[in-house]
Amino acid sequence: MTESNLEALLNARGNPVTMLRNSPTDAFVYPVVATEFSNWRDEQYAWRHNVVLFDQSHHMCDLMVEGPDAAQLLCGLAVNSFAGFRPGKAKQFVACSPSGHVIGDNIMFYLAENQILLVGRAPSINWVEYRAQISGLNVTTRKDMSSPNRPNGHPVLRERYRYQIQGPFAPLLLEKLNGGPIQEIKFFNLGHFRIDGQEVHALRHGMGGVPGLEFWGPYEDRDRIKAIIMEAGEEFGIRAVGSRAYSTSAVESGWIPSPLPAIYTDPELQGYREWLPATGYEATAPIGGSFVSDNIEDYYVTPYQIGYGPFVKFDHDFVGRKALEAIAEAPQRRKVSLVWNAEDVGRVQNSLLRPTGPNYKYIEMPLANYAASNYDRVERHGRLVGFSMFSGYLFNERSFVSLATVDGDLEEGDEVVITWGEENGGTAKSTVEMHTQTTIRATVGPVPISKLAREDYASGWRNRAAG
Repeated sequence: MTESNLEALLNARGNPVTMLRNSPTDAFVYPVVATEFSNWRDEQYAWRHNVVLFDQSHHMCDLMVEGPDAAQLLCGLAVNSFAGFRPGKAKQFVACSPSGHVIGDNIMFYLAENQILLVGRAPSINWVEYRAQISGLNVTTRKDMSSPNRPNGHPVLRERYRYQIQGPFAPLLLEKLNGGPIQEIKFFNLGHFRIDGQEVHALRHGMGGVPGLEFWGPYEDRDRIKAIIMEAGEEFGIRAVGSRAYSTSAVESGWIPSPLPAIYTDPELQGYREWLPATGYEATAPIGGSFVSDNIEDYYVTPYQIGYGPFVKFDHDFVGRKALEAIAEAPQRRKVSLVWNAEDVGRVQNSLLRPTGPNYKYIEMPLANYAASNYDRVERHGRLVGFSMFSGYLFNERSFVSLATVDGDLEEGDEVVITWGEENGGTAKSTVEMHTQTTIRATVGPVPISKLAREDYASGWRNRAAG
């Protein structure tokens, strides 16, 4: 029998942990964009030292929320304050469950009066769409789904392309494209500049450690706009960034992109689970890592634990407010970077080349994650102190680094131990080969790991203040 929705699927399968840790979903690939245009090492290097073009057109969902009550709807779902939020501004929207645990986040663009665009991963987009439908408010939504992971030769169509130019030479390139100085755009504000005489809308923010401009336009213009940018950028050493390097930009800039959405157990969310399909992200996106619990709630995280604490404002009513007020002053785990021990990483990788002895879980390069939501045990002196959640190799740091949430008493420079690999030789996920668990030493470091990002990003956005 085929279950019709997530709630029915959970009732049929039993423990959601077992279901998701053994999800047969194929390995995720960043869709459509080439894996590499040159090589991922040079592409990582270029966003710190030259200038790059990111193609963000395919891997995120878009949800347009329109109507007189658009801001009211979103204010009631966001931990963020809406004070002063108006057309021409953007926010990193964070949504929580009634229990105060993160469902997801996205970037929220206030495009015009009664028109707000959300861009991000599926969990937060689905949640907003559902709430709009049951709210009774005067709003409409229009979803533009992310591109298929494997188009298999079929046409790929989106409403808009989405590019980003960033790097030390980004201002020079943008001025050249614009035909003169571009307007001053404050951090996380919207503005515009011109490409080939055509006005494009832009957001100032940053990824990978260097602020830049993200901009968008009609999807049918994507190839022409990209060609113009690449030609104009030649004198600055521009590189197009492929999906392999792009996937690690979150590690460098300090963003944990995919905590498990906290929607599987709360009785108040039964209606939402009945609305979600049995084949969607929430039903199929696998959990990976060495942390194992029979209780799915042990995988939930609060905003404070993954760096969103500064976003939480109690100046408005929102889903999860009561629960967050109860813990706001309590000791919290906090977001850190973990710099992996080079000898231990080498030992794990070297097991591939030994005909005898244990085979450890392969550490994929440059992004080491092998599931949608990753939870590796982090211990200190034999005690569980947190989770390593997003891991990759950073050529600019010459290190394997992961983003983690750890107990608040850990300090920079403390050594911890990450358990790498899964129990009993590995779960049934397609991305997991038979292997033996091992440990990797790591050192607690700042977040973002990039000094440039820590010092140049606006206060409270992925920098140390948000940790």
